[in-house]
Amino acid sequence: MILKDGAACLRNLIHLFRPASSSLTSKLGACYFCTSHVASLQQPGKPSVFSSDDEYADLDWDNLGFSIKPADYMYTMKCSKHENFKQGQLGRYANIELSPSAAVLNYGQGVYEGTKAYRTEDGRILLFRPDLNASRMKIGAERMCMPSPSVDQFVDAVKQIALANKRWVPPPGKGTLYIRPLLIGSGPVLGLGPAPEYTFLAYASPVGNYFKEGSAPLNLYIEEEFVRAAPGGAGGVKAISNYAPVLKALIRAKSRGFSDVLYLDSVNRKNVEEVSSCNIFVVKGNVISTPATNGTILEGITRRSVIEIARDYGYQVEERVIPVDELINADQVFCTGTAVVVAPVGSITYQNKRVEFKTGSRSVYQELYSTLVGIQTGVIEDKKGWTVEV
Repeated sequence: MILKDGAACLRNLIHLFRPASSSLTSKLGACYFCTSHVASLQQPGKPSVFSSDDEYADLDWDNLGFSIKPADYMYTMKCSKHENFKQGQLGRYANIELSPSAAVLNYGQGVYEGTKAYRTEDGRILLFRPDLNASRMKIGAERMCMPSPSVDQFVDAVKQIALANKRWVPPPGKGTLYIRPLLIGSGPVLGLGPAPEYTFLAYASPVGNYFKEGSAPLNLYIEEEFVRAAPGGAGGVKAISNYAPVLKALIRAKSRGFSDVLYLDSVNRKNVEEVSSCNIFVVKGNVISTPATNGTILEGITRRSVIEIARDYGYQVEERVIPVDELINADQVFCTGTAVVVAPVGSITYQNKRVEFKTGSRSVYQELYSTLVGIQTGVIEDKKGWTVEV
C-alpha cells in the first residue's frame, strides 16, 4: 500500500508544507503512515521543494540543452538475488556508494530506461506510457540475469520522482523533466556471475533539445567500420553495456560535422539498423518503413507510439529489413526516441556521397511530431490512455 499510495502522500505533503491552516491536524493524520517513506525529504536547514505548486527552480529555461542538471530528489530501492524488490524511498540526489567489485563496475551488469514528465498549460504534470518503460526494463533485466521492480513499483517510483521534483519540470514549451530509472548489479563479485545484490535508482534532470541543432534537420553518417549490435547479443535491450562502444564512431562523426551515426547490420553490412540513440524511419510516398526489432534493434516506446499515430493518419507502416540503397532513395527520413522525440533528417552521407531529404512544415515528420507532443503535453486529448497524471 505504501508504494501504491506514495504519490498521493506527496500531494498531501505539498499542501501540508504550505502556511498552516485549520485542516493541518487532519492532514497530519492522513499522511502519518507514509512519513517514514519520505523522511529524507525533510532535512533540517534545507528549504522544502513543496513550498509552492507554482515555484520553479532557478534555471535559464530558454537554454536548457541536454546535460545533467540534477533535480533535488532521487529514488532508491534494493533487493538481494532471488528476492523481490520491496519498499523504496526518496532521498536527496547524491553520490552512491559501491564496492570496487560491484558487478556493474566489473562486468557491466545493468540496464536503464528514459522517460519524461511534461507540464501542461493548466499546470498538470503528465507522464507518457511509463508502464512500457517498466515492461522493457523487466525484459532487459531478464536478459542480464537480474531481478527487476514490478510494473507498479516502477511506475510509482517515476510518479514520486516527478512529484518530488515538480519545480524542476520546465514551463510549457520550454522542455521536459527527463527521468532516468537505472537497475544495477550493486553487490560485489569477483568471478563472472550475477551480483548478490541489486539497486534500482531513479533520478531526474530538466532538459531541452537532445541535439545541438535544436529542431533543425539532422545530418547522419552511415558507419561501415563499427557495428552497434550483433545477432544473439543484447542490442535489443537497454543494457548499459550497449552504449560506450558506440562512442568511438560517434565522436569521430561529430568531429566531421555530423549529428549522429547510423549503423548497418553486422552480418551483411548493407541493411539499416538504428542511430546511436534513436530509431529511424524511411518515408516513400504513403509508406513509412522502419527496421524490424529482431533482437539487434531496441524497441523504442516513441517508435511504437509513432507507428500507431501514423496508421491512424492512414499511412501504411511496415516493419521490415531496409537495405541502405532503399534508404538513400527515400523521400523523407526521420528519427524517434524519448530524448530526441521525432527529429527530421536533412541528409545522410554514405561512402562519401551526401544525399538530402525533404524537411519542413509539410513533411510527414512534422505531422507525427505535432500529434505526439500534443498528446504528451495535454494539448491534444489523449484518447489512447497513454498519459498518466501525477
